[in-house]
Formats: sequence, structure tokens, C-alpha cells
Amino acid sequence: MDAMTQPADDISALSYEQARDELIRVVNELEQGSSTLEQSLALWERGEALARRCEEWLIGAKARLDAARAGQAAESDA
Repeated sequence: MDAMTQPADDISALSYEQARDELIRVVNELEQGSSTLEQSLALWERGEALARRCEEWLIGAKARLDAARAGQAAESDA
């Protein structure tokens, strides 16, 4: 299944690594410039959705790190 036929809602189930790897593939495909305008638009939209998914993962990871640091600081203050 390629980026043209995959539904956008399947992106929410992707791990960070899966989303990142597919985003790299989409960018490479766009850079080749061999797609039609319609295919390029669909790839661009998928790439945007994949980038948002990666950002969600990174924001979540940062929040977890911040919480862990806050927990360590609270333990050392006690």
C-alpha cells in the first residue's frame, strides 16, 4: 500500500520510528519529481500528517522527561 492509498487515520497508530521512516520515503518521492500534480498533493498532505504525528511523539516524550526530572527534583528535596 502506498501513500496514495493509505487512509490518513492509520497515521495515529504509527510509532515515531514508523512515521519518521515513512515521512523520509514521502520526501524522497516528492524530491524525485516524477509524480503527477494530484499524486504530489496527496504525498504532501500525507507528509504533513506524518510530520504532525512525529511532533506529537516528540512532545509526549518531552513531557515524560520533564515529569521524570520533576519527580527526581522532588525526591532530592525531600
